Amino acid sequence: MANDKKTVTVQQISSPQRRPGAQRATLIGLGLNKMNKTATLEDTPAVRGMIAKVAHLVRVVE
Repeated sequence: MANDKKTVTVQQISSPQRRPGAQRATLIGLGLNKMNKTATLEDTPAVRGMIAKVAHLVRVVE
């Protein structure tokens, strides 16, 4: 099968205001920049690490 890559969907649930700039940059790296926006990403260790850094701002949707 050509499309067996695992994916993870994340939704932004909190604003990056009053947070360090690195956390805002991580959200943008995940493709999130507005409240309640969702992004579907390839499930890699790098993406999982980014989600862990901003776990208080996002939730994993599955």
